[in-house]
Amino acid sequence: MKAIQAIKLVGGALVVLASINAYAQASDADMTNQPSAKQTAKAAKSADRALAKKVRAALSKSKDISVSNITVRAKSGAVTLQGSVPEQPQVDKATQVAENVAGVTSVKNALTIRPVGQ
Repeated sequence: MKAIQAIKLVGGALVVLASINAYAQASDADMTNQPSAKQTAKAAKSADRALAKKVRAALSKSKDISVSNITVRAKSGAVTLQGSVPEQPQVDKATQVAENVAGVTSVKNALTIRPVGQ
């Protein structure tokens, strides 16, 4: 009878040890759920592309801007407009349109004026 009690006691201790070990592994698993630097960089690039696409779409919808020679780049909310437009008012309008897009924190306008046909 004492042997059975001893086995139950040892078995209970093993269950306790196993559950403590399982708990430690669960907390270790939480550390692996953190995004890696590569995943974070990939998400940032994706967000930048999406913002540039939104700005480009907003420029395209504006009737006063010729977007055929405009390139839009975005990085962390900062947008750069590059290329050329035929008239000065389009330069100003492009800046205004880009500033009004949600997610844009600043606009650098590097557009030049190049009359049509040149």
